[in-house]
This record gives sequence, structure tokens and C-alpha cells, in this order.
Amino acid sequence: MSHGPPLRLAAFLRTTLPLDLSRLPTIDAGRYHSIWLPDHLVSFWPDAIWTAEFTDLADISHSPHRHLDALTVAGTVAGLTQQVQVATSVLDTIRRHPVMLAQSAVTLSHVSQGRFILGLGAGEKENLAPYGFDFSRAVARFEEALEVITLLWNTEAPVDFEGAFFRLDRARLDAELFDGRPPPIWIGANGPRMLDIAGRYADGWWPTGSDGPEEYAAKLAAVRRAAERHGRDPQQITPAKMVVSLIGEPDEIDEMLRKPLVKSLALQLTAESFRVRGYMHPMGEQWRGIQDIEPGKLSRERLMELFDDVDPAAILSVVPHGTPEQVAGHLADLHEAGMQVAAVLDYGGMAGQDFASRSAAKVQAVETAAMRLVGAAT
Repeated sequence: MSHGPPLRLAAFLRTTLPLDLSRLPTIDAGRYHSIWLPDHLVSFWPDAIWTAEFTDLADISHSPHRHLDALTVAGTVAGLTQQVQVATSVLDTIRRHPVMLAQSAVTLSHVSQGRFILGLGAGEKENLAPYGFDFSRAVARFEEALEVITLLWNTEAPVDFEGAFFRLDRARLDAELFDGRPPPIWIGANGPRMLDIAGRYADGWWPTGSDGPEEYAAKLAAVRRAAERHGRDPQQITPAKMVVSLIGEPDEIDEMLRKPLVKSLALQLTAESFRVRGYMHPMGEQWRGIQDIEPGKLSRERLMELFDDVDPAAILSVVPHGTPEQVAGHLADLHEAGMQVAAVLDYGGMAGQDFASRSAAKVQAVETAAMRLVGAAT
């Protein structure tokens, strides 16, 4: 087992209505390194199956897309906590101009007394296509946005910049950095080019999807090689991960996988993740998971075909699952592969109200078991 940095926990906070901030005192009590706030206009769950026909969760909320603005929620969370770091996971650089991202991050850094983490990614179709945002050349735009953000933070004089996407003409950001330090940037990255960008700019890195320990270690190595190429200390980049899992006894997991919202987890997984494990993805060989989901365009008929075609064993081959102790073992393996901060997300809560009511306790059981495993190792 690893004898490197200890495993630290992160808490995931949904930014959908009804907004529940009741756990903040517990989250801020010292157990958690950070709290992660997603930033969406649209959720991953298709509209066609968010109905009483398919899930009793529709009885609680009429829509899965009741998202609030993550930056506003981050300011509220920062004001209600004193210790835990507050991270966006993640903002994209298409819906928000990099100048505004730079200013918002500095603002939240001051509001939180230096506890804000600017989590950024290149963007996903479900938050862009319905609203007319241009997401062509998203990675190139992302890289240029990072150049603009860091230029504004690191330059005292007015800034000129002429890029392919952004132009600054004697632009200024005179609000000084909190304690003289720029807000840390954590980057969500998977592909080779994004991993290289993470190595150049990131203070923290988190991949999307459900990479196993070997895949995680390989991508982390790519990030660290890129950091060295750009003259940075690779050990200063914090490796993190949201561990999407199905937590329960075998009979519970069997029941979860019969539920349409849980079966739809296949939409968030890539064709490549299926292929390397010997399975065919029902959405085709080019499917890129969360980057390709457009929940408003997936018809009931297409989804029913998906549910018929998807092999539950394929989902289980990708997604950590089992008892809290078994999922904790997966976290320990990821820690051995280099992960230092982990947020555990129990996707089994999407199986219905009964599962959702027990989800938080299951996550805490995984966290406790993982800290015991890794603590013993370190």
C-alpha cells in the first residue's frame, strides 16, 4: 500500500432545488477537505424517464434540472463555513467569460478567506447545445481561457491580449489577490490534450468517469509529465476524484440495476470504458459519455431500447460497487494509484426514494471504512 500523502475526503453538495444546506455544520467540522459544487443548467437524467412511470423520485421533484448557480451557492457556503475548502466541480469556460471567472474566483477567495477552489472544465453538450452556446473547439477555448485568467491574476498593469477566442484591450483586474495568492485551479481532464493543459495550469486534477486504479495512475502520470515539461513541480498538483459507485448488498445492487434511472448510468460512461472491459456500448462505438448526453432529445422509445440493450454486468465492470467495505477497498486502490482527495457519490440513490433515504449513511460508511483501510496502511 501507498506511504504517500494521506487520503482526504470531500463532500458533494447538490446545487438543485430544494437546496439543502443543513449538513454544512457537519461537513465543516473537520472530517472533510473540501465541498464540491456541481455547475449545471441541465442534469444527466433524461426527461423522458423522469416520470412517475419510471421513478418515484418524480413525485418529489417535477424535474431533475432545477439547478441553481454554483458560484452564488459557493458564496453562500463560504459564508456558512469556516474550515472546509469550497470547490466548483466544475465550471466551464464557454458559458462564462474568463474575465468574469477570474473576478468571481478572486471575490470568492476573499469571501472564504482563501478557501475557494476554482474548478474548471471544457464543457458538456447538455449545458451548451440547448442554449445556443458555441462549443466547437472547446479544448482550444479552454486553454486560452486559462491563459486569460492567469494573465489577469499575475499582471498588475492593464492587460492587452489577442487570441482566437478572447480579446483584451488595456483590461484591468485591480482587486488584489487574497493574501497575495491566486485561487487554486483544479481541472477536470481526461483526454491527452486536456491532461497536458492540466499539467501546465492545474493545482488539482480530477478525471470524469469511472477510471479504475490503473487508468487513474496512467492519466496522473501524464499530468505529471506535462507539469515537468512546463517547468512545474508535478507533486504540487493534487490528484482527486469523484468516485461514482453503487453501494449495497448483492440483492440491493440487483434491484438498483433494474431501475431505469440507474440503468441510464450507462449514458454517462464512455464506449471506450466498455470496450476495454470487453463490452459494446449500446450508444455506439463513438459515445463519449457525459460529453454527449442531451437529456431533452432522448426519447422514451430510444431509452427503452437502451435499457433492453445495456448489460448490467457492463455497468458493474466500470462502476465500483458492493458493500461499504468493498467500495472502500476500491478507494484504497485508487489512493495507492495516487488519488489524494475523494468524494464518494452513491448513484444507487437514484433507484428511488427508499434507496435515496439510505444513501447518505452508506456514503459515510464507505468513507469511514476507507479511512480505516488507508490509515492502517499509512
